[in-house]
Amino acid sequence: QVQLQESGPGLVKPSQTLSLTCTVSGGSITTGNYIWSWIRQPPGKGLEWIGYINYAGSTYYNPSLKTRTSISRDTSNNQFSLQLSSVTPEDTAVYYCARADVSSWPEFGSWGQGTQVTVSS
Repeated sequence: QVQLQESGPGLVKPSQTLSLTCTVSGGSITTGNYIWSWIRQPPGKGLEWIGYINYAGSTYYNPSLKTRTSISRDTSNNQFSLQLSSVTPEDTAVYYCARADVSSWPEFGSWGQGTQVTVSS
């Protein structure tokens, strides 16, 4: 069974870059028809999809965040990462990594537990 675990700083200052890593165990990020995503939930709001990297290494981003978002992967460590630049307090949220099968996109079958990121000076 695949497991996902987010890691990274819990506090980021405004204008800086938020960097998170998702470590995947129980399955390779380069095999199978899977999409590896980042999703966030601001306080009191619904889930917002940020972007994904697929099994082939192709990326796609939420148009509303595209100019500030970069998703990459480290295949040797079976990890994928999120970088969100020029953050503001509005980027404060619980950030999740998740996996979806291409055939069931955008339904996510596996999630990390989430990590709180607060943007504050």
